[in-house]
Amino acid sequence: MADCFSSSVEFGLNLSKRVYYGKGMAPSPATAMERSAEGFLPTAPMCYAVISDPEKVENPDIRSYQPYVLGECDPPALIPLQVLGVGMEVECSLDTAFVTVTGKWRVHCVTARSTCDCQVAIPMGEQGSLLGLEVDGSGRSYHTELISLKDEKDKDKVAKAKDGYFLNSRIYTIKIPQFRGGSVFSIKIKWSQKILFHDGQLSVCVPFSFPSYVNPVGRRISKKEKIFLKVNSGGATEMLCKTASHPFKELLRQAGKLNLLYEAEVLEWSSTDFNFSYTVTSNDIFGGLLLQSPFLRDFDEREIFCLYLYPGNSQDGKVFKKDVVFIVDISVSMKGSPLENTKNALLTSLSQLHAQDTFNIIAFNGAVSLFSSSMETATQEAILNATKWVDTNFIANGDTNIMLPLTQAMKLLEKSTDSVPLIFLVTDGAVDDEREICNFVTSYVSRGQLVRTPRICLYCNHYFLEMLAQIGRGHYDFAHDLDAIDFRMQRLFSTASSVTVADITIEGLEGLDSYELFPTHIQDLSFGSPLILSGRYSGTFPQSVKVTGTLADMTNFVVDLKMKREKDIQLSNVLSKRHIDLVTAQAWLLKSEELEEKVSKMSIQNKVPSEYTCMSMVLVQSDEGKKAPEQFLLQKAYKKLSFQSLEMNNIQKLFLGGWSLGFGDVKATAENLAPAIKEAKPPEGLLGKAASTCCSRLADNCCGMCLLQTCNFMNDKCTIVCTQLCAALACFELIKCCIELCDCDCL
Repeated sequence: MADCFSSSVEFGLNLSKRVYYGKGMAPSPATAMERSAEGFLPTAPMCYAVISDPEKVENPDIRSYQPYVLGECDPPALIPLQVLGVGMEVECSLDTAFVTVTGKWRVHCVTARSTCDCQVAIPMGEQGSLLGLEVDGSGRSYHTELISLKDEKDKDKVAKAKDGYFLNSRIYTIKIPQFRGGSVFSIKIKWSQKILFHDGQLSVCVPFSFPSYVNPVGRRISKKEKIFLKVNSGGATEMLCKTASHPFKELLRQAGKLNLLYEAEVLEWSSTDFNFSYTVTSNDIFGGLLLQSPFLRDFDEREIFCLYLYPGNSQDGKVFKKDVVFIVDISVSMKGSPLENTKNALLTSLSQLHAQDTFNIIAFNGAVSLFSSSMETATQEAILNATKWVDTNFIANGDTNIMLPLTQAMKLLEKSTDSVPLIFLVTDGAVDDEREICNFVTSYVSRGQLVRTPRICLYCNHYFLEMLAQIGRGHYDFAHDLDAIDFRMQRLFSTASSVTVADITIEGLEGLDSYELFPTHIQDLSFGSPLILSGRYSGTFPQSVKVTGTLADMTNFVVDLKMKREKDIQLSNVLSKRHIDLVTAQAWLLKSEELEEKVSKMSIQNKVPSEYTCMSMVLVQSDEGKKAPEQFLLQKAYKKLSFQSLEMNNIQKLFLGGWSLGFGDVKATAENLAPAIKEAKPPEGLLGKAASTCCSRLADNCCGMCLLQTCNFMNDKCTIVCTQLCAALACFELIKCCIELCDCDCL
């Protein structure tokens, strides 16, 4: 998908050379950096004109009288549109960043008498989730909204949703129909992404590097570029700035709060991604406890609480020694780059073990193979032997059975006492007995055994992994791109293996009438990640709670956290995505329709995509310069008050796909299909679909040489009759294809 998009942009840039800007004027050509290994993928929020008919390509203000071009562009060319204005706001709260980008684009490459669709590309940072998109221009306005998948009237359209999709794990695209050449439209995009934590630093990176060819052509007029940054750590601890990509001016500095502004007159738009890193200054473990009332229209009327712990300075702190069992899937679906990348990450992880750590490796498909019958001390000799064993035994074949190696790993770790036992599971498959596996681990933990199960997965049941990690007090990760396996697995291992406080409990919540904690099983505090617990409660919250645990030197850890009413951070927004993911995992495990309905409500209320909702673009059309129809304004007000929808005849919807991770594909795993087979493909045109169906059937059942030899024995009249018959059959087949492929309701 990404390669096809990049090729279409390259084709569009070549096609845009037809546009005449005036004597001696031309857009800046693509630089060598912009023609990087990723091709022409967007490195900032971008808009593209979707060109199927090259004859439309023309300056809407100046006729160039270019020669007529025959044919059509298939797939359509994508011409990057000129940016007339852009600004960004970044709000960092706890471990989540909310990004809002506003900008204006002009359809500079289509004749004034023609129209074209526009493709909006939104590159996001780590774990990016689109929260909203608003488009306004040419008498039309669009905005995104989430609808429940239980809406019977929309199910067929949702299944065919193709106006929005991911190019890769971080770039989402949306097609907006029909903009007139020369028109100017504005866009407001909002998304959330995770703030990364490494070596005591929190960092946020937002794609904001615009290519040179989106700068308006003409006189070099200065343009205003603006970035506003707001940071709130939630506590009273001082923050220190470490790195900043743009020269910011300080507007506000208070304990736990920081506001910065970058504003400048520029000749070209930003060619640098937005990067900012900071530390919350403390050498010791510290935390906070935040309370907040739900907002007026919240369907859950219980109060909100959030408890967080930061690990302090990793250079001064001690970590637990580790007993690690690596469980690696070597079924045939892992063949190629998935298994090679996993192998590289595994060997790197082994090299990071300390001399007091122990390890073992289990390779599994339908059967299991152990590196050693017992845990091995991480000596250089043992690691060298493990490397040779991996090279010999990591051969992809067979099917997938997770329960057997997981059971053996737990038996290997039964004797762990003063160390952190880690089960590191790497698989790309979904299996039939996932719920049985979760129940098995639950019963094992409830017997008093300490099992922490961090893991990474390529393509399988995301929520199975999340539930299994939650039960085992561990972590999980999910690699959407095969190239990211090595990096993400090493990062996950680093987080899971740097535990500084284990066996954490919270005392003081027993006096509440009721409470719900996310996650239900509390993870360990690691130098690789802060610990954030949250939930809802009824009753009177205590003035402080006591957090206890065990330090790496086996002494007790105790800290009292005083309650604070939070006013600046909207906790429901910060916590919504993690709550939705955790409740979705519970709904999957328990097969609970009640929890599914809860997820749907949380998703619609907080505008966060989920498995049980679908994102749509709502079109409201009015005369240019006038307000939106009164019906629509009434509908919008009603929905805000009741979270229900009123159907209006003059409001159109475009359904956007790509936001569902799914619950794994057991059938694909059973058939040993590799993840690459399930990669999304670009939509084909109507004739392409027809040809791929009809012509392929004919080619499969007819030999070309036999057909030619048969025609030699036919007289002219017979040839004419056959030709007419074939033409008639072709017409019937074409009509059939049109009926099957048409997405509208006319057929």
